[in-house]
Amino acid sequence: MSYLEAVCIAIIEGLTEFLPVSSTAHMIFTSTFFGIQDDGFVKMFQVSIQFGAILAVVVLYKSYFFSSLSVYIPLAIGVIPALLLGALFDDAIDQVLEKPVPIAIALIIGGIVFIFLHRIFPVKPEQPTVPVTRLKAFKIGLWQCLALMPGTSRAAACLIGGMQQGLSRQQAAEFSFFLAVPTLLAVTFYSLFIKSWHQDGALIKGFHLITESHYNLIIFMLGNLIAFGIALIAVKYFIRLLTRYGLQIWGWYRISVGLIMLFLLH
Repeated sequence: MSYLEAVCIAIIEGLTEFLPVSSTAHMIFTSTFFGIQDDGFVKMFQVSIQFGAILAVVVLYKSYFFSSLSVYIPLAIGVIPALLLGALFDDAIDQVLEKPVPIAIALIIGGIVFIFLHRIFPVKPEQPTVPVTRLKAFKIGLWQCLALMPGTSRAAACLIGGMQQGLSRQQAAEFSFFLAVPTLLAVTFYSLFIKSWHQDGALIKGFHLITESHYNLIIFMLGNLIAFGIALIAVKYFIRLLTRYGLQIWGWYRISVGLIMLFLLH
Protein backbone atom coordinates (compact mmCIF):
# COMPACT_ATOMS: atom_id res chain seq x y z
CA MET A 1 0.00 0.00 0.00
CA SER A 2 1.38 3.39 -1.02
CA TYR A 3 1.05 6.61 0.96
CA LEU A 4 -1.47 7.94 -1.57
CA GLU A 5 -3.60 4.82 -1.32
CA ALA A 6 -3.53 5.02 2.48
CA VAL A 7 -4.57 8.67 2.38
CA CYS A 8 -7.48 7.93 0.02
CA ILE A 9 -8.81 5.12 2.20
CA ALA A 10 -8.40 7.20 5.37
CA ILE A 11 -10.30 10.13 3.85
CA ILE A 12 -13.16 7.84 2.92
CA GLU A 13 -13.17 6.32 6.40
CA GLY A 14 -13.30 9.74 8.03
CA LEU A 15 -16.06 10.95 5.71
CA THR A 16 -18.31 7.91 5.89
CA GLU A 17 -17.82 6.18 9.25
CA PHE A 18 -20.54 8.16 11.00
CA LEU A 19 -22.78 8.70 7.98
CA PRO A 20 -25.57 6.20 7.16
CA VAL A 21 -23.86 5.14 3.93
CA SER A 22 -21.51 2.27 4.98
CA SER A 23 -17.85 3.18 5.31
CA THR A 24 -16.94 -0.47 4.69
CA ALA A 25 -18.67 -0.45 1.31
CA HIS A 26 -16.96 2.76 0.25
CA MET A 27 -13.49 1.55 1.29
CA ILE A 28 -13.93 -1.82 -0.43
CA PHE A 29 -15.15 -0.19 -3.65
CA THR A 30 -12.26 2.27 -3.56
CA SER A 31 -9.75 -0.54 -3.11
CA THR A 32 -11.38 -2.54 -5.91
CA PHE A 33 -11.56 0.21 -8.53
CA PHE A 34 -8.13 1.67 -7.85
CA GLY A 35 -6.50 -1.74 -7.76
CA ILE A 36 -5.19 -1.42 -4.21
CA GLN A 37 -3.52 -4.67 -3.22
CA ASP A 38 -6.00 -6.76 -1.24
CA ASP A 39 -3.66 -8.29 1.33
CA GLY A 40 -3.88 -8.78 5.08
CA PHE A 41 -2.30 -5.45 5.91
CA VAL A 42 -4.76 -3.51 3.74
CA LYS A 43 -7.75 -5.30 5.28
CA MET A 44 -6.40 -4.71 8.78
CA PHE A 45 -5.69 -1.06 7.93
CA GLN A 46 -9.27 -0.51 6.78
CA VAL A 47 -10.54 -1.71 10.15
CA SER A 48 -7.93 -0.23 12.48
CA ILE A 49 -8.13 3.36 11.19
CA GLN A 50 -11.58 3.48 12.73
CA PHE A 51 -9.66 4.36 15.88
CA GLY A 52 -8.88 7.80 14.45
CA ALA A 53 -12.55 8.38 13.65
CA ILE A 54 -13.51 7.30 17.18
CA LEU A 55 -11.21 9.92 18.68
CA ALA A 56 -12.99 12.61 16.66
CA VAL A 57 -16.28 11.77 18.38
CA VAL A 58 -14.66 11.78 21.82
CA VAL A 59 -13.14 15.21 21.13
CA LEU A 60 -16.35 16.72 19.74
CA TYR A 61 -18.48 15.33 22.56
CA LYS A 62 -15.97 15.46 25.40
CA SER A 63 -18.58 17.12 27.64
CA TYR A 64 -20.65 13.93 27.32
CA PHE A 65 -17.89 11.36 27.69
CA PHE A 66 -16.27 13.09 30.66
CA SER A 67 -19.44 14.17 32.43
CA SER A 68 -20.15 11.07 34.51
CA LEU A 69 -19.39 7.37 34.63
CA SER A 70 -23.13 6.72 34.41
CA VAL A 71 -23.17 7.63 30.69
CA TYR A 72 -21.17 4.48 29.97
CA ILE A 73 -23.80 2.11 31.37
CA PRO A 74 -26.25 2.35 28.42
CA LEU A 75 -23.31 2.28 26.00
CA ALA A 76 -21.97 -0.91 27.59
CA ILE A 77 -25.42 -2.49 27.37
CA GLY A 78 -25.99 -1.33 23.80
CA VAL A 79 -22.72 -2.73 22.49
CA ILE A 80 -23.22 -6.27 23.80
CA PRO A 81 -25.45 -7.70 21.01
CA ALA A 82 -23.16 -6.62 18.15
CA LEU A 83 -20.02 -7.85 19.90
CA LEU A 84 -21.50 -11.27 20.58
CA LEU A 85 -22.92 -11.77 17.09
CA GLY A 86 -19.84 -10.23 15.47
CA ALA A 87 -17.56 -12.73 17.19
CA LEU A 88 -19.90 -15.58 16.29
CA PHE A 89 -20.18 -14.71 12.58
CA ASP A 90 -16.70 -13.26 11.99
CA ASP A 91 -15.76 -15.81 9.32
CA ALA A 92 -19.07 -15.40 7.46
CA ILE A 93 -18.65 -11.62 7.47
CA ASP A 94 -15.14 -11.97 6.04
CA GLN A 95 -16.53 -14.06 3.18
CA VAL A 96 -19.09 -11.38 2.29
CA LEU A 97 -16.35 -8.74 2.34
CA GLU A 98 -14.72 -10.60 -0.55
CA LYS A 99 -17.82 -10.06 -2.72
CA PRO A 100 -18.58 -6.43 -3.69
CA VAL A 101 -21.89 -7.25 -5.43
CA PRO A 102 -23.83 -8.23 -2.26
CA ILE A 103 -22.45 -5.11 -0.59
CA ALA A 104 -23.71 -2.92 -3.44
CA ILE A 105 -27.12 -4.59 -3.21
CA ALA A 106 -27.19 -3.93 0.54
CA LEU A 107 -26.48 -0.26 -0.16
CA ILE A 108 -29.43 -0.08 -2.57
CA ILE A 109 -31.83 -1.90 -0.26
CA GLY A 110 -30.82 0.37 2.60
CA GLY A 111 -31.44 3.40 0.40
CA ILE A 112 -34.95 2.22 -0.46
CA VAL A 113 -35.65 1.67 3.23
CA PHE A 114 -34.45 5.20 4.01
CA ILE A 115 -36.77 6.75 1.43
CA PHE A 116 -39.67 4.77 2.86
CA LEU A 117 -38.78 5.72 6.44
CA HIS A 118 -38.59 9.39 5.45
CA ARG A 119 -42.38 9.27 5.22
CA ILE A 120 -42.68 7.64 8.64
CA PHE A 121 -40.16 9.95 10.29
CA PRO A 122 -40.58 13.23 8.35
CA VAL A 123 -38.58 16.34 9.18
CA LYS A 124 -40.23 17.92 12.23
CA PRO A 125 -39.61 20.94 14.43
CA GLU A 126 -37.14 20.38 17.24
CA GLN A 127 -38.27 17.52 19.43
CA PRO A 128 -37.58 17.31 23.18
CA THR A 129 -34.72 15.15 24.37
CA VAL A 130 -35.82 11.87 25.92
CA PRO A 131 -33.74 9.76 28.33
CA VAL A 132 -31.90 6.85 26.72
CA THR A 133 -32.75 4.14 29.23
CA ARG A 134 -30.89 0.87 29.49
CA LEU A 135 -33.73 -0.89 27.69
CA LYS A 136 -33.72 1.65 24.86
CA ALA A 137 -29.95 1.30 24.57
CA PHE A 138 -30.23 -2.48 24.37
CA LYS A 139 -32.90 -2.27 21.66
CA ILE A 140 -30.80 0.18 19.65
CA GLY A 141 -27.92 -2.25 20.11
CA LEU A 142 -30.08 -4.97 18.55
CA TRP A 143 -30.70 -2.70 15.57
CA GLN A 144 -26.95 -2.17 15.31
CA CYS A 145 -26.57 -5.91 14.65
CA LEU A 146 -28.06 -5.33 11.19
CA ALA A 147 -24.77 -3.65 10.30
CA LEU A 148 -22.97 -6.99 10.57
CA MET A 149 -24.04 -7.37 6.94
CA PRO A 150 -21.42 -5.28 5.08
CA GLY A 151 -23.04 -2.45 3.15
CA THR A 152 -25.86 -1.97 5.64
CA SER A 153 -24.11 0.73 7.73
CA ARG A 154 -23.77 0.74 11.48
CA ALA A 155 -24.72 4.42 11.64
CA ALA A 156 -27.87 3.79 9.58
CA ALA A 157 -28.99 0.88 11.75
CA CYS A 158 -28.47 2.85 14.97
CA LEU A 159 -30.16 5.93 13.53
CA ILE A 160 -33.27 3.99 12.57
CA GLY A 161 -33.25 2.14 15.88
CA GLY A 162 -32.96 5.38 17.82
CA MET A 163 -35.88 7.01 16.03
CA GLN A 164 -37.94 3.85 16.45
CA GLN A 165 -37.30 4.22 20.18
CA GLY A 166 -38.68 7.77 20.17
CA LEU A 167 -35.44 9.74 19.89
CA SER A 168 -35.31 12.84 17.70
CA ARG A 169 -33.17 12.75 14.56
CA GLN A 170 -30.37 14.67 16.23
CA GLN A 171 -30.50 12.64 19.44
CA ALA A 172 -30.61 9.36 17.50
CA ALA A 173 -27.63 10.44 15.40
CA GLU A 174 -25.65 11.53 18.44
CA PHE A 175 -26.37 8.30 20.30
CA SER A 176 -25.18 6.40 17.22
CA PHE A 177 -21.92 8.37 17.53
CA PHE A 178 -21.66 7.53 21.23
CA LEU A 179 -22.41 3.84 20.69
CA ALA A 180 -19.78 3.76 17.94
CA VAL A 181 -17.02 4.47 20.45
CA PRO A 182 -17.16 1.21 22.45
CA THR A 183 -18.21 -0.75 19.36
CA LEU A 184 -15.36 0.39 17.15
CA LEU A 185 -12.86 0.33 19.99
CA ALA A 186 -13.66 -3.34 20.48
CA VAL A 187 -13.43 -4.02 16.74
CA THR A 188 -10.11 -2.18 16.49
CA PHE A 189 -8.68 -4.06 19.48
CA TYR A 190 -9.83 -7.35 17.95
CA SER A 191 -8.27 -6.52 14.58
CA LEU A 192 -4.93 -5.57 16.15
CA PHE A 193 -4.41 -8.09 18.93
CA ILE A 194 -6.71 -11.09 18.42
CA LYS A 195 -7.50 -11.61 14.74
CA SER A 196 -4.84 -13.13 12.47
CA TRP A 197 -4.58 -11.82 8.91
CA HIS A 198 -3.35 -13.62 5.78
CA GLN A 199 -0.12 -11.96 4.68
CA ASP A 200 2.51 -13.51 2.39
CA GLY A 201 1.22 -17.02 2.99
CA ALA A 202 1.19 -16.74 6.77
CA LEU A 203 -1.30 -15.79 9.48
CA ILE A 204 -0.07 -12.70 11.34
CA LYS A 205 -1.61 -10.62 14.13
CA GLY A 206 -2.53 -7.08 13.16
CA PHE A 207 -0.17 -5.56 15.72
CA HIS A 208 2.75 -7.48 14.25
CA LEU A 209 1.79 -6.39 10.72
CA ILE A 210 2.04 -2.77 11.82
CA THR A 211 5.31 -3.10 13.71
CA GLU A 212 7.17 -5.33 11.25
CA SER A 213 8.44 -2.24 9.42
CA HIS A 214 8.72 1.52 9.93
CA TYR A 215 6.81 1.99 6.68
CA ASN A 216 3.77 0.07 7.92
CA LEU A 217 3.84 1.95 11.22
CA ILE A 218 3.92 5.31 9.43
CA ILE A 219 1.06 4.23 7.15
CA PHE A 220 -0.99 3.19 10.18
CA MET A 221 -0.36 6.45 12.06
CA LEU A 222 -0.99 8.57 8.96
CA GLY A 223 -4.27 6.79 8.25
CA ASN A 224 -5.57 7.31 11.77
CA LEU A 225 -4.54 10.97 11.81
CA ILE A 226 -6.32 11.70 8.54
CA ALA A 227 -9.42 9.73 9.54
CA PHE A 228 -9.51 11.75 12.77
CA GLY A 229 -9.32 15.12 11.01
CA ILE A 230 -11.89 14.31 8.33
CA ALA A 231 -14.30 12.76 10.85
CA LEU A 232 -14.24 15.97 12.90
CA ILE A 233 -15.71 17.80 9.92
CA ALA A 234 -18.06 15.04 8.76
CA VAL A 235 -19.77 14.60 12.14
CA LYS A 236 -20.52 18.32 12.45
CA TYR A 237 -22.06 18.64 8.99
CA PHE A 238 -23.97 15.35 9.16
CA ILE A 239 -26.09 16.60 12.06
CA ARG A 240 -26.96 19.75 10.09
CA LEU A 241 -27.91 17.83 6.95
CA LEU A 242 -29.93 15.26 8.87
CA THR A 243 -31.98 17.78 10.81
CA ARG A 244 -32.59 19.87 7.70
CA TYR A 245 -33.24 17.26 5.01
CA GLY A 246 -34.06 14.07 6.90
CA LEU A 247 -33.37 10.56 5.65
CA GLN A 248 -34.36 10.92 2.00
CA ILE A 249 -31.14 12.52 0.81
CA TRP A 250 -29.13 9.62 2.23
CA GLY A 251 -31.51 7.10 0.69
CA TRP A 252 -31.03 8.49 -2.82
CA TYR A 253 -27.27 8.68 -2.27
CA ARG A 254 -27.09 5.02 -1.25
CA ILE A 255 -29.16 3.92 -4.25
CA SER A 256 -27.03 5.99 -6.65
CA VAL A 257 -23.73 4.67 -5.31
CA GLY A 258 -25.00 1.09 -5.23
CA LEU A 259 -26.20 1.25 -8.84
CA ILE A 260 -22.95 2.82 -10.01
CA MET A 261 -20.99 0.09 -8.27
CA LEU A 262 -23.10 -2.66 -9.85
CA PHE A 263 -22.67 -1.07 -13.29
CA LEU A 264 -18.90 -0.75 -12.94
CA LEU A 265 -18.53 -4.23 -11.49
CA HIS A 266 -20.17 -5.66 -14.59
